Amino acid sequence: MARFTSIEVYNAILEQGLVPVFYNSNFEESKNIVQAISNAGGKIVEFTNRGDFAFEVFAKLIKYFTKEEPQLIFGVGSIFDPYTAALYINNGTNFVVGPVLNPEIAKLCNRRRIPYSPGCGTPSEISQAEEIGCEIIKIFPGGILGGPDFVRSVLAPSPWSKLMPTGGVDITKESLEGWFKAGVVAVGIGSKLIKKGLVASKNWEGITQNVKSTLNFIRNWKK
Repeated sequence: MARFTSIEVYNAILEQGLVPVFYNSNFEESKNIVQAISNAGGKIVEFTNRGDFAFEVFAKLIKYFTKEEPQLIFGVGSIFDPYTAALYINNGTNFVVGPVLNPEIAKLCNRRRIPYSPGCGTPSEISQAEEIGCEIIKIFPGGILGGPDFVRSVLAPSPWSKLMPTGGVDITKESLEGWFKAGVVAVGIGSKLIKKGLVASKNWEGITQNVKSTLNFIRNWKK
């Protein structure tokens, strides 16, 4: 069962403005990645469902960090269907993210009061997602859709929309400034933040520094 209410999750995403995204099949490496995010001040983590038995790694992470870092909010990404969403809900996920919009996932998450951020690529998809109860909409793939210009175009007629791009977001000042200036409420960042080279060399401090500098920029921008 989710440890955090949907309101707590939404507020945390809006406050932090960053959702670190990663997948790793090794529990010890995953644990070190999450710890690096936490050491930087991050309190939200999205673990993607991208490998066999990924849910087992996810479950171990939740159990471990519930004791060691109870303030951390864990969510799952890369969810395409309600059956997989249910699996992760039963393993304690606090939010669900997907690369596509699936109304059946929305129904399931709404029943359990768990935030669902579907991946949308058109104004019609965004509107449909909002109609079925989604608060923060994932824009995916953000870079290919047109980047910050796409966000501006969507928000012009619907300024109430809360958009979070993933894909095409870098940790550079130029990239982050472009997205937030366009009006996004948060960004999801994966390999540009948790770089493969840093993981391969077990440079957990390098990941911490990436997350910290990104959080600092977003924090200063929001002031």
